[in-house]
Amino acid sequence: MSEYGDAKNASKSGAYERDMNYITDRIEADPGAQWPVEAGRYRLVAARACPWAHRTVIVRRLLGLEDVISLGLAAPTHDVRSWNFDLDPGGKDPVLGIERLQEAYFARVPDYPKGITVPAIVDVPSGAVVTNDFPRITLDFSSQWTEFQREGAPVLYPEEHRAEIDEINGWVFTEVNNGVYRCGFAADQEHYEKAYDRLWTALDRLEERLTTRRYLVGDTITEADIRLYTTLVRFDPVYHGHFKCNRHKITEMPALWGYLRDLYQTPGFGDTTDFVQIKQHYYIVHTDVNPTKVVPSGPDLDGLLTPHSREALGGRPFGDGTPPGPVPAGEEVPEGHRPA
Repeated sequence: MSEYGDAKNASKSGAYERDMNYITDRIEADPGAQWPVEAGRYRLVAARACPWAHRTVIVRRLLGLEDVISLGLAAPTHDVRSWNFDLDPGGKDPVLGIERLQEAYFARVPDYPKGITVPAIVDVPSGAVVTNDFPRITLDFSSQWTEFQREGAPVLYPEEHRAEIDEINGWVFTEVNNGVYRCGFAADQEHYEKAYDRLWTALDRLEERLTTRRYLVGDTITEADIRLYTTLVRFDPVYHGHFKCNRHKITEMPALWGYLRDLYQTPGFGDTTDFVQIKQHYYIVHTDVNPTKVVPSGPDLDGLLTPHSREALGGRPFGDGTPPGPVPAGEEVPEGHRPA
């Protein structure tokens, strides 16, 4: 998503409210669909900084869709016109030929009036955004792109666990994924404290759940773990201080800290996590929260590589599948941007 100006998205009451209006078209396996599944036709535009976009990068990698859906990466900082491609030569996306993601939105809807958000899937031939419906994108990678998934791709949204996954995803989104934003962008003390209490009630609930089980649902990594991971991995570097979510650090919660290390050390998770870009985005873009734009040097993140001992709880990360191979050339997180 784009958090530029999110501090202004508080209601008159002082509570933060996320705009959840998206382009909800889907890319489907039906050849007669408006947007049919087709190798090479679509480009996923993401940003390493954004937790909502990070989900799509993880799922694309776990399922082995890298050669089927290309990846464009926006820069971590932007202005009111939103995401740009300043990281690419000449400041243009090399496939779409655009300087800012808003150009792809305008190609779909002239003067698009809503947020210019990542992730977005763009139809390369027309240069127009197909969808930015981030919760649906990853589910469709699992269900609609099966023909092109790699051999050994894990089942991230198994039929037998979908009801439980949906239930957990629902409250994790409202209480944790979005809960940190309700704390960070609350416009007054009362609404901040209410948001803070809700967030920590949910984190305590997760701590209890993950004390006796390796993953959130079943005995393998699922969509639910991916959605929680992208918030947890940003918690100590950003949300604890920047968003005032500071009752504890994740490193101080034994089950969540072990769970986070377990996932970080799993191919597809840590190797897609860029802490430099994450911190740059939040501390530089959120000028209402951090007007100096000073980016903190800490915290020390080397602990993510320490043993977690979560194997004792059982479970198999990829079920009957296998880990993904090396990160494709050109998609690696830059050296020095993560513990490795």
